[in-house]
Amino acid sequence: MLLSIFTLIGALGMFLYGMNLMSSGLQKAAGSGLRHLLGAMTSNPVKAVLTGFGVTAVIQSSSATTVMVVGFVSAGLLTLAQAIGVIMGANIGTTMTAWIISIFGFKADVSALAVPLMALGFVMSLSKKDKLRNISEFIIGFSLLFLGLSLMKESVPDLKAHPEVLGFIQTWSGHGFGSVLLFLALGTILTLVLQSSSATVALTLIMLNMGWIQFDMAAAMVLGENIGTTITANIAASVGNIDAKRAALAHTIFNIFGVIWALAVFPWFVKLVQWLVSLLTSDPETSLVYGISMFHTTFNLINTLVMIWFTKQIGSVVKFIIKDKPASAEENEDRIKYLDYGLVSTPELAIAEANKEISHFGKIMKNGLEHIDNALLSSDSREKYEPFRKKLVKYEEISDRIEYEIVNFLNDLNKDSLSEASKANVRSLLRISGELESLGDSGEAISRTISNMQSYGRKLSPEHIDNLHKMVGLLSKAYEDMIDNLQTRPSEIYNAIEDEKAINAFRDSCRNKELSEIERKGDSYFETVFYLDILEELEQMGDYLINISQASKKPKGKEA
Repeated sequence: MLLSIFTLIGALGMFLYGMNLMSSGLQKAAGSGLRHLLGAMTSNPVKAVLTGFGVTAVIQSSSATTVMVVGFVSAGLLTLAQAIGVIMGANIGTTMTAWIISIFGFKADVSALAVPLMALGFVMSLSKKDKLRNISEFIIGFSLLFLGLSLMKESVPDLKAHPEVLGFIQTWSGHGFGSVLLFLALGTILTLVLQSSSATVALTLIMLNMGWIQFDMAAAMVLGENIGTTITANIAASVGNIDAKRAALAHTIFNIFGVIWALAVFPWFVKLVQWLVSLLTSDPETSLVYGISMFHTTFNLINTLVMIWFTKQIGSVVKFIIKDKPASAEENEDRIKYLDYGLVSTPELAIAEANKEISHFGKIMKNGLEHIDNALLSSDSREKYEPFRKKLVKYEEISDRIEYEIVNFLNDLNKDSLSEASKANVRSLLRISGELESLGDSGEAISRTISNMQSYGRKLSPEHIDNLHKMVGLLSKAYEDMIDNLQTRPSEIYNAIEDEKAINAFRDSCRNKELSEIERKGDSYFETVFYLDILEELEQMGDYLINISQASKKPKGKEA
């Protein structure tokens, strides 16, 4: 008996692993197309629902879809109303998994084909083509899923021989509406523990098929699974922004509302589902298994048809519950804006957010350039200069912190789940992040040079300051082109190349002129040293900018 229990747990693990592998393979095969589909969402609630249904039906994971949606809301790619529509569609899409399990896991024994399919998947995994390797992952995951389901069916305890094993569950029946609530709670808890409504549906189907529970109790478990699955989105949103938390709460409100009305009409709703199934088949055993899938689909379909017209009202409710927190511009500047650790489980989508975060990082560092200019213009007065010195030190700390967040985020991605093009994209993002951080270092280095100059009682001449101001102007143009390149990922960077040439030429002109006049300057020699140090540091910033643009180039013939 103990061996059977451990076998059951292992079979459940195989089922969950197969589900994750299958979903991962489909997500990688879809690649950037998946994020483009979600990113192109319109404000039409019907289209939002259809998109959520389509994506979830393809990747076989409502949890993955809701996590993506939370991440997209956090990144500003979807509005709250659009996200609510997608989540509604995802709830319908996830019912397709129950139908697949019912048809292929119970009425047609796919497990007999699982091993040959795994052989096919292994052969495809040896291919050099990303697409074939991703499809092979789906095939192997599909095979493991149904092998796990078959083992679960075989390893469940025999209640006729050992009725005491799950006798406590059977005693829950026969208490009227109280039994419905008990099995609803069981479905919720199982889903919370397994973090997969599909796995709980599979267990429910097995319990029903083995005669452990009656159909109405299995239906109550399905209602509980719809509550339990909302925890995934809430976990993902816990590290997101306010809109992400609102999207997750909207998912919870939507499902709880559905469960409330379903409980209010539960006996009649169960009879309706049984009548619908009778139209499909007259076989009693088949009716039971198909009935749970039909109950799951009908529940989410009706709930969506009712709630789709109230997406704005749901949005207003969650906004009332989770209120905006006022934050200053500097506080926003000090934090990442787009990274959502909930998307780490969907690396292809996570990269899209990392790209946006890198562009945001670039804009932050451009703001630091203005403080460099102000520091130079006020360098003749310690009192005027001090506020800008503090800002440059702060920007160096901000750049360190943001680089750390981006690098950690990218390192947490499962590199095995990425296409070759996406892996190259990750490498370029890591390089860009380091270069952007170096811009913060340069700003602080310039502030130290000015502070040293002041400590020696030296001042830059008006001509020096004018030249450095012009250099900052050239850098400002290079910053704008760099940010544009980060956002558009061009195949050529002629704008950045021209900027680099202009910066180098102006640096050479200023340096040559200064060195040619150094002999006649006499005691002004020290001002020249400080001036040239600042000039070289500004030119070094130009090098970082061209490096960033080079790393942002899109490889020809590839899409990352």
